[in-house]
Amino acid sequence: MKIAEKMIVGLTYELKVSKEEDEIESVPFSVEVRDQEDPFYFLFGNSGLPEKFEELLARKGEGESFNFVLTQEEAYGQASDELIMEFPKSQFSEAQGFEPGMLEEGNFLPLIDENGYPMQAKVLKDLGENILLDFNHPLVGFDLHFDGEVFEVREATEEELENGHVQDEDESED
Repeated sequence: MKIAEKMIVGLTYELKVSKEEDEIESVPFSVEVRDQEDPFYFLFGNSGLPEKFEELLARKGEGESFNFVLTQEEAYGQASDELIMEFPKSQFSEAQGFEPGMLEEGNFLPLIDENGYPMQAKVLKDLGENILLDFNHPLVGFDLHFDGEVFEVREATEEELENGHVQDEDESED
């Protein structure tokens, strides 16, 4: 079966990133490995992943390998200053599920947007009463180097198509 719209795709891969600064490309370093014990699954055509990523995987079949680089422009672009915002620390209380250690600089906070979708923000700076958060994607500004294999390709279920994502085993037991 080949990868196409409305298919569930499972991948195993190693993701390395590099960054170009002052016209010098850094050596790619590994940031994520998804193996057969923990493959990465997504709904092709509705993944929220960079368009070029899906384009380079289209029509590949189970067992086929891939190796490509997405430039930062093809991946998540450059950081936007508009996505760096200051909030009162009081919005991140224990009553709302936040522990004090979560607000330390460099940590990623698990958040939910106004539509109920999960998102994250990186804590940039503790400003005393306030906190500075970065909502840019963690891979913004990087070239992404993928080396992997198509682990599984299958048709999406009606429920997965309705929900717009791969169904977890927990969801199917309801």
